[in-house]
Amino acid sequence: MTTSTARISTPFSAASTAAEVVAGIDLAGRRVIVTGGASGIGIETARALAGAGAEVTLAVRNLEAGERTAEDIIASTGNKQVLVAPLDLADQASVASFVAGWDGPLHILVNNAGVMASPLMRTPEGWEMQFATNHLGHFALATGLHRALAAAGGARVVSVSSTGHLNSPVVFDDIHFREREYDPWRAYGQSKTANVLFGVEATKRWAADGITANALMPGAIRTNLQRYITDEELARMRAQLGGTDPSWKTPEQGAATSVLLATSALLDGVGGRYFEDCNEAEPHQPGTRHGVAEYALDPEAAALLWQVSIETLAS
Repeated sequence: MTTSTARISTPFSAASTAAEVVAGIDLAGRRVIVTGGASGIGIETARALAGAGAEVTLAVRNLEAGERTAEDIIASTGNKQVLVAPLDLADQASVASFVAGWDGPLHILVNNAGVMASPLMRTPEGWEMQFATNHLGHFALATGLHRALAAAGGARVVSVSSTGHLNSPVVFDDIHFREREYDPWRAYGQSKTANVLFGVEATKRWAADGITANALMPGAIRTNLQRYITDEELARMRAQLGGTDPSWKTPEQGAATSVLLATSALLDGVGGRYFEDCNEAEPHQPGTRHGVAEYALDPEAAALLWQVSIETLAS
């Protein structure tokens, strides 16, 4: 494992596509899981990894959409090793079933699925839905697949976070909004902070197994992820940006940073970090919507989140 703390920079940028990032990389013999692989940037993440020769499993809620996506990726890449498996991250029985059904090593886990700024919804356990889906579901999946990741040697976990993490740290006193008034963006924010903190603690805990975990901001992409965001909400966000639209990326560009973290030799042995636009992010500066919040990389918060997550899943 690397001990370097130098910020990682690459030849790629916000304009780079997933195909450009993975060009020249051979993933033959590698096995990959992409959660939410049948929509948005998940499709293009899976396509790029399959195009490089990996066996790719699309872990999806909608099997019909998954099968259509798999057929499309097979047709466009010529790689027939594109598989589909059911996974509902908000349903712990579904996560457990997926884990039980996995056999053999796992080289790359891309925690891509998510829900954004939804109205207040709860799982049957009473967990707030965004935290349950975006963090707890992926936490249960990754820890459940730990043995498979360790067996691969040099495995990588890639978590799709967001600049939304700047909206909130993990509020340990009331993660599930049982006491405080529910705010969809704060709920989303703390779940995305949790994605970054997971990478910090997983890299620390799993170093001896050769496993690294990193998080990323994919950029602004118009996908089904925004299904809960109204036109009024978009107008408010535009006003926050000084009246300008965010710089929209294509899904192919949005998938680039995920694919970079999954495949680049520049990331060998590098974990516990946060990337945006295909480069490691700078510390967040007040008044901007870029960079990584200090609280998202806090090792004490990361260790506490891990413990709380284990206890929550066991309760």
